[in-house]
Amino acid sequence: MSERDSAHLPGHWLLARLGKRVLRPGGAGMTTRLLVDADIEGSDVVELAPGLGRTAREILDLAPLSYTGVEHDEAAAELTRAAIGDRGRCVVADAAATGLPDAGADVVVGEAMLTMQTDAAKARIVAEAVRTLRPGGRYAIHELALVPDELGDAVKTEIRQGLARSIKVNARPLTVAEWRTLLTEAGLSVDVVRLAPMALLQPARFVADEGVVGTLRFVRNVLRDGDARTRVLGMRATFTTYRRSIAAVAIVATKPR
Repeated sequence: MSERDSAHLPGHWLLARLGKRVLRPGGAGMTTRLLVDADIEGSDVVELAPGLGRTAREILDLAPLSYTGVEHDEAAAELTRAAIGDRGRCVVADAAATGLPDAGADVVVGEAMLTMQTDAAKARIVAEAVRTLRPGGRYAIHELALVPDELGDAVKTEIRQGLARSIKVNARPLTVAEWRTLLTEAGLSVDVVRLAPMALLQPARFVADEGVVGTLRFVRNVLRDGDARTRVLGMRATFTTYRRSIAAVAIVATKPR
């Protein structure tokens, strides 16, 4: 993934290569609240697509009984393993076919990964999460949402196409109502829904997520790479253009007992 040039690298990996560590639409604060809502302590936790392993470390700091990451990319899995050390494990598998046992987890966490899937793939991944959860288990997601729920189809398509051009990934965010429906149709009960601005590249959020030193390091790296600078400014412009219609959403849903 890191060998591709800045002009064509998927947006999240470009930002990571430039030094950004928090890659979730609602920032570090929304992740922290999500994990509290999911009741991690003493639980067997599975994280889908852990990526850099930042959320994995935060999960482990909440004292779960066990931690398993499921990452389809071997290089990303190595990053997660480096982040968690011997406190958990990370297996290489597809989020829709993890190979994990039935009803073996109390919590499944997934952040900024369902948004990047087709509707059919979203449904398969949610079904797999439900399969791996014990009765009473929680599925906690942190994704990109379209707002309001009444947004017209033409506007949804325009936003999705704009995001795809900018981040080089076929992003397909849903409205909050559509996220709810996706989960309830899989047999889950939605317990918690939180919204936050999608301010990933806004200065105040950037400093809050990365700190002053991390922000300055990122800016320095952007200034050194012309293609990266063009991409980052393009992503920021897209997020700004659609700022009234995109948001971050965190949802915790429960598998019936």
